[in-house]
Amino acid sequence: MKRMLLLSSILLLSTVCAVAQYGNQQPSASSQDKSDTSKTTIEGCLAGSVGTYSLTDKSGTTYQLTGDTSKLLAHVGHTVQVTGTGAAGASSGSTPAGQSGSMSANAEAQPTLNVTSFKHISGSCSAAR
Repeated sequence: MKRMLLLSSILLLSTVCAVAQYGNQQPSASSQDKSDTSKTTIEGCLAGSVGTYSLTDKSGTTYQLTGDTSKLLAHVGHTVQVTGTGAAGASSGSTPAGQSGSMSANAEAQPTLNVTSFKHISGSCSAAR
Protein backbone atom coordinates (compact mmCIF):
# COMPACT_ATOMS: atom_id res chain seq x y z
CA MET A 1 0.00 0.00 0.00
CA LYS A 2 2.86 2.38 0.81
CA ARG A 3 4.42 1.67 -2.57
CA MET A 4 1.16 2.45 -4.34
CA LEU A 5 0.88 5.75 -2.48
CA LEU A 6 4.52 6.61 -3.26
CA LEU A 7 4.07 5.74 -6.95
CA SER A 8 0.89 7.86 -7.16
CA SER A 9 2.66 10.80 -5.52
CA ILE A 10 5.58 10.58 -7.94
CA LEU A 11 3.24 10.38 -10.92
CA LEU A 12 1.24 13.38 -9.69
CA LEU A 13 4.42 15.40 -9.07
CA SER A 14 5.75 14.54 -12.56
CA THR A 15 2.48 15.63 -14.14
CA VAL A 16 2.53 18.96 -12.27
CA CYS A 17 6.13 19.59 -13.37
CA ALA A 18 5.33 18.80 -17.01
CA VAL A 19 2.33 21.16 -17.00
CA ALA A 20 4.38 23.92 -15.36
CA GLN A 21 7.11 23.62 -18.00
CA TYR A 22 4.61 23.69 -20.83
CA GLY A 23 2.92 26.78 -19.39
CA ASN A 24 6.25 28.64 -19.23
CA GLN A 25 7.09 27.90 -22.86
CA GLN A 26 3.96 29.41 -24.39
CA PRO A 27 4.67 33.09 -23.54
CA SER A 28 8.23 32.87 -24.83
CA ALA A 29 7.01 31.37 -28.10
CA SER A 30 4.51 34.20 -28.59
CA SER A 31 7.23 36.75 -27.74
CA GLN A 32 9.37 35.25 -30.47
CA ASP A 33 6.46 35.52 -32.92
CA LYS A 34 6.11 39.22 -32.09
CA SER A 35 9.80 39.87 -32.73
CA ASP A 36 9.57 38.01 -36.06
CA THR A 37 6.72 40.25 -37.20
CA SER A 38 8.87 43.35 -36.72
CA LYS A 39 11.40 42.07 -39.25
CA THR A 40 11.42 43.48 -42.77
CA THR A 41 12.60 41.66 -45.89
CA ILE A 42 13.76 43.73 -48.87
CA GLU A 43 15.06 42.52 -52.22
CA GLY A 44 17.28 44.75 -54.29
CA CYS A 45 20.69 45.66 -55.64
CA LEU A 46 23.55 45.69 -53.12
CA ALA A 47 26.12 48.50 -53.36
CA GLY A 48 28.96 49.79 -51.21
CA SER A 49 32.19 48.62 -49.63
CA VAL A 50 33.42 47.26 -46.30
CA GLY A 51 31.41 48.89 -43.51
CA THR A 52 29.18 51.00 -45.77
CA TYR A 53 26.52 49.09 -47.68
CA SER A 54 23.23 50.12 -49.21
CA LEU A 55 20.39 48.24 -50.86
CA THR A 56 18.19 49.76 -53.59
CA ASP A 57 14.84 48.05 -54.09
CA LYS A 58 12.77 47.88 -57.31
CA SER A 59 10.89 51.07 -56.45
CA GLY A 60 14.17 53.00 -56.21
CA THR A 61 14.22 53.37 -52.41
CA THR A 62 17.74 53.05 -51.02
CA TYR A 63 18.29 51.55 -47.56
CA GLN A 64 21.46 52.06 -45.52
CA LEU A 65 22.50 48.65 -44.14
CA THR A 66 23.85 48.28 -40.61
CA GLY A 67 24.36 45.35 -38.24
CA ASP A 68 25.77 42.04 -39.48
CA THR A 69 27.19 43.14 -42.85
CA SER A 70 30.41 41.10 -42.63
CA LYS A 71 29.48 38.72 -45.46
CA LEU A 72 28.08 41.27 -47.91
CA LEU A 73 31.32 42.31 -49.66
CA ALA A 74 31.29 39.28 -51.98
CA HIS A 75 27.75 40.21 -53.14
CA VAL A 76 28.22 43.89 -54.10
CA GLY A 77 26.56 44.43 -57.49
CA HIS A 78 24.31 41.40 -56.99
CA THR A 79 20.60 41.12 -56.28
CA VAL A 80 20.11 40.02 -52.68
CA GLN A 81 17.22 39.62 -50.24
CA VAL A 82 18.03 41.21 -46.88
CA THR A 83 16.06 40.61 -43.68
CA GLY A 84 16.39 42.95 -40.74
CA THR A 85 14.73 45.47 -38.45
CA GLY A 86 14.29 49.22 -38.49
CA ALA A 87 13.08 49.99 -42.02
CA ALA A 88 9.34 50.07 -41.33
CA GLY A 89 7.81 53.47 -42.02
CA ALA A 90 11.15 55.03 -42.93
CA SER A 91 10.73 54.97 -46.70
CA SER A 92 8.50 58.03 -47.05
CA GLY A 93 9.88 59.53 -50.24
CA SER A 94 13.45 59.91 -49.03
CA THR A 95 15.04 58.80 -52.29
CA PRO A 96 14.26 61.86 -54.46
CA ALA A 97 15.64 64.28 -51.86
CA GLY A 98 18.71 62.09 -51.48
CA GLN A 99 19.31 61.98 -55.23
CA SER A 100 19.27 65.75 -55.61
CA GLY A 101 21.21 66.48 -52.40
CA SER A 102 24.82 65.98 -51.40
CA MET A 103 26.32 62.62 -50.45
CA SER A 104 25.98 63.32 -46.71
CA ALA A 105 22.37 64.42 -47.14
CA ASN A 106 21.74 61.22 -49.08
CA ALA A 107 23.07 59.09 -46.21
CA GLU A 108 20.95 60.97 -43.67
CA ALA A 109 17.76 60.71 -45.76
CA GLN A 110 18.04 56.95 -46.32
CA PRO A 111 16.00 54.56 -44.20
CA THR A 112 18.20 52.21 -42.19
CA LEU A 113 17.90 48.42 -42.07
CA ASN A 114 19.71 46.53 -39.31
CA VAL A 115 20.69 43.30 -41.12
CA THR A 116 19.98 39.99 -39.40
CA SER A 117 20.29 37.73 -42.48
CA PHE A 118 20.54 37.85 -46.26
CA LYS A 119 20.00 35.57 -49.24
CA HIS A 120 21.77 35.75 -52.60
CA ILE A 121 19.23 36.01 -55.43
CA SER A 122 21.20 36.79 -58.61
CA GLY A 123 24.77 37.48 -59.68
CA SER A 124 23.74 40.82 -61.21
CA CYS A 125 21.28 43.64 -60.67
CA SER A 126 18.41 44.29 -63.05
CA ALA A 127 18.88 47.30 -65.35
CA ALA A 128 15.61 48.93 -64.24
CA ARG A 129 16.36 50.44 -60.83
